[in-house]
Amino acid sequence: MKNLVIVESPSKSKTIEKYLGNNYKVVASMGHIRDLATTGKFGLGVDVEGNFEPTYIPMKGKKKVISDLKKLVSEAEKIYLATDPDREGEAISWHLKDALNIKNNYVRVTFNEITKDVILSSIKNAREIDMNLVKSQETRRILDRIIGFRLSKLMQSKTGGKSAGRVQSVALKLIVDREREIEAFNPEEYWTITAKFKDFSADLEKYKNKKIEIKTESEADNVLNNLLPDFHIVDIESKEKQKQGVMPFKTSTLQQTAANKLSFSSSKTMRIAQKLYEGIDIGSETVGLITYMRTDSERISPEFAKETFKYIKETYGEAYVGKIKTQKKNENMQDAHEGIRVTSPYRTPEEMKKFLSNDEYKLYRLIYARSLACLMANAKVKATSISLLNNDYLFKATGSILVFDGYLKVYAEFEKNEDVILPNLEGKTILQSEENIKEQHFTKPPARYTESSLIKELERLGIGRPSTYATIMETIKNRGYVSLEEKKFVPTKIGIETTDKLQEGFSDIVNVKYTANMENELDEIADNKLDNIQVLRDFYNKFEPLVEDAFKNMSKKEAEETGEKCPDCGNPLVIRTGRYGEFIACSNYPDCKYVKKENPEVEIVCDCPNCEGHIILKKSHKGKIFYGCDNYPKCKTAYWDKPLDVKCPDCGEIILEKKTGKKYCSSCGKEVD
Repeated sequence: MKNLVIVESPSKSKTIEKYLGNNYKVVASMGHIRDLATTGKFGLGVDVEGNFEPTYIPMKGKKKVISDLKKLVSEAEKIYLATDPDREGEAISWHLKDALNIKNNYVRVTFNEITKDVILSSIKNAREIDMNLVKSQETRRILDRIIGFRLSKLMQSKTGGKSAGRVQSVALKLIVDREREIEAFNPEEYWTITAKFKDFSADLEKYKNKKIEIKTESEADNVLNNLLPDFHIVDIESKEKQKQGVMPFKTSTLQQTAANKLSFSSSKTMRIAQKLYEGIDIGSETVGLITYMRTDSERISPEFAKETFKYIKETYGEAYVGKIKTQKKNENMQDAHEGIRVTSPYRTPEEMKKFLSNDEYKLYRLIYARSLACLMANAKVKATSISLLNNDYLFKATGSILVFDGYLKVYAEFEKNEDVILPNLEGKTILQSEENIKEQHFTKPPARYTESSLIKELERLGIGRPSTYATIMETIKNRGYVSLEEKKFVPTKIGIETTDKLQEGFSDIVNVKYTANMENELDEIADNKLDNIQVLRDFYNKFEPLVEDAFKNMSKKEAEETGEKCPDCGNPLVIRTGRYGEFIACSNYPDCKYVKKENPEVEIVCDCPNCEGHIILKKSHKGKIFYGCDNYPKCKTAYWDKPLDVKCPDCGEIILEKKTGKKYCSSCGKEVD
């Protein structure tokens, strides 16, 4: 064997091997092969009293992978480390080199897309491992380990919370702070006045050239009583405006748009995007349909732009051809990637649909539309406004007409764009309204965060990175710190208690400014502008004394007694809070581990498709019905819709039934009778 190529995922191995030919063998590391040990002080796996030297061990289940790779490495003349094109991928390449004892017969290559031309070009343009990126990733991992281990143990002892993390805790704080804003909000009354004409409506904006605010109904009635029959047209303004096109997707905007338009969670979006990137069998070949999906770049390659301009001209006409948009420089932007785009405009969603599952098709269609739209001409709208004066009260009506659809030709369904057409009033000077109406309103509190809006806020604040957003969302849900109500985050009791305790002892560290600054320091390590050891030392010297003080002096949450006695040891039973809400247990824990169990009748729905257990009817701690395996936590199979003892004719997975009676596959989404 002459050449060995090591990628992360086995799903793209065969495709890449086919592109490279017989002189190359392509194998997968299955992601990371090593992680920090849990030895040493506090089980951190890091020499915090020395030079922060990490100790790495094989990850669970990876010893055989390492052994097999070592054998292949020993037989190869040249090794290509082709892990993912980001910091995490760079670190995995370094771990492979170190763990497999690879000497000097290696190079580093990256594939931004899994297509033949890009694979062959990347092999020709191999480079060294970027050790600055590796140091940045390693520093992030060590920081996360120190903060995670130390704060998690503290929270478990003080609140009963499951864990605390560097970015996770700040995201949770944003949710808790927003909930308190909502609770403290006092709605204020205000009124609006609208004049209704035959073909349009106009809203009251000013009185005697000053903005008017109407606080009470009596004030509104006073305005209505002062209005005269005639409205004098004082200005009609109409001009054509450019409606700016969209930028290419990056990780955060893809997750936000998929959440808003497709109702996909961020983790679901990334899971599907990963598959579209790694390769889809389209009959004639297996090819990656989109570029790498973890990026904060919005750059488009000239080669793709040239091909797409040609496609746009052929399909829609010269007028629809736009230009490459320039990305605004973001101080937190990292990596020299492109934005997320399709690999060819000629692989249309309609043609690819037969090769994709329903959800894959939906996401591909969205990315395809955005890939074209970002290179199409701006839309044009005719914007019109009419100003009317009545006894010193100024009313205004605004409207617009889409004159040229431009990029909306392909992107209209993913963007709000409703025409408000005003009548042609040229030549008229006076109008009379059909009625003037008053309407009461109350100011509204800020909205709770959705996954989409929380990701947008984290990005705006410079917290986290493209590869972390989905993990953050899943962690705060899985730890029981938040629940979802109408797709909005609501902090649970344990989530609020954990946040409050962290702010009690670590407000200087668990906050937006400090966390964003830490991200900047990691970027500077990647750019070789900061020493990673000094960053770790400065942080630890500030952090560890706070932890030690909190263990000694932070008050422990007192459990409320129920008035019952423990049947095992006689001590009082107390109400505790865990991942799934409140439960009753012995106050003498951990010496006595008694937990009072409710004994409702178990309703068996069907056999579990993934183990020997049964799917039973369950209730979440918020009281919502779902269906889960009775072998939990060993088996985590669960569904919101009712599972049927029927398999999908296409993929063999279990069929689910909605309350409406609609039946569909739990895996491929296909509707069945």
